[in-house]
Amino acid sequence: MPIITLTTDFGEKDHFVGAVKGTIYTEMEDAKIVDISHSISPFHLHEAAYIIQNAYKSFPQGSIHIIGVDSELNPENKHIAVLMDGHYFVCADNGIISMLTSEIRPEKIVEINIHDRIISNFPVLDVFVKVASHIARGGTLDVIGKNITEIKELTGIRPAVSNTMDQINGTIIYIDNYGNVISNITKKLFDEVGRGRNFVINARTVSLNKIHTHYSDAINFDNPPGKREEDGKKLALWNSSNYLELAIYKSSSKTVGSASSLFGLDYRDAIMVNFSS
Repeated sequence: MPIITLTTDFGEKDHFVGAVKGTIYTEMEDAKIVDISHSISPFHLHEAAYIIQNAYKSFPQGSIHIIGVDSELNPENKHIAVLMDGHYFVCADNGIISMLTSEIRPEKIVEINIHDRIISNFPVLDVFVKVASHIARGGTLDVIGKNITEIKELTGIRPAVSNTMDQINGTIIYIDNYGNVISNITKKLFDEVGRGRNFVINARTVSLNKIHTHYSDAINFDNPPGKREEDGKKLALWNSSNYLELAIYKSSSKTVGSASSLFGLDYRDAIMVNFSS
């Protein structure tokens, strides 16, 4: 039985998550359900896209990922099921999947058309559950939808490169639980544009000219513990997803502060990398 994952903005207070799981178990008593996150900020598509992009690869091939964010059916927000990278995604066509398709070509996309066969007081997620259960039983996408080739693009996913190839203009797409700030600038793009040149990263009040691979790389462990500049050390690094991240070493909003608070950075704020010879 394939794993079914849930990523939503439902939170933990209300009954929604429990109702979805109950519906899945009603369909398949031996289902395997994994919660990726139910703490997505309400209707925050970039946040949902970033989380699902970085979580799904850890699951076995054939896993089915239900994404319940901004998923109400309307004429401009269709429901889709996507087979991509050996995984299935069931969600609204609101741009979330476009963050994944920017790197990987989908094998198949269908617009779900089973809504008239389902009577429920929770229609949006029940549709997703029906589709996920169908796939989990070995069903094909052609049975639950019609083939389509185009999906909505999520704006602000891709950074811009100057015509002179000496600047990358990105934006903040995610702020994690520690207040670390993640941009949409990938290591791949940085290496392609930078070609080993010197650089400066600028984002509001912070300016950095070095990128680390680990948070602790910013600490000089040759110094004795009492003389190290540890808590509060600012740094840029390539995070585990190879996105450019600005962080504070051992950050805490209650003590040393976080990158978001200390640098004055929030979602959609600008971040620039300038290259020089």
